[in-house]
Amino acid sequence: MGSEKIQKKQKDKNQKRYSIKVIPNSKVTGVFKISEPTSYESILVRLRSPPVKGKANKELLKMLSIYFGAKVRIVSGKNSRKKVIEIY
Repeated sequence: MGSEKIQKKQKDKNQKRYSIKVIPNSKVTGVFKISEPTSYESILVRLRSPPVKGKANKELLKMLSIYFGAKVRIVSGKNSRKKVIEIY
């Protein structure tokens, strides 16, 4: 049981969080790095999808998973343009 906790802590250390600002309905799409604050890196993402019925969030997760080459999930801000995502 103790080894399971150690493995879980090691997995958590590999996770990284980013502060994201999303601009939906954009003509140009892409991931743009803004700055590197102390706790989170800030990223600007432009998407073509409208913010309707989760279309923009789906496009965001797909784009970021390709960009980072890892799984991505939205930690907070599912209904906002400002989001916190986690890479795992």
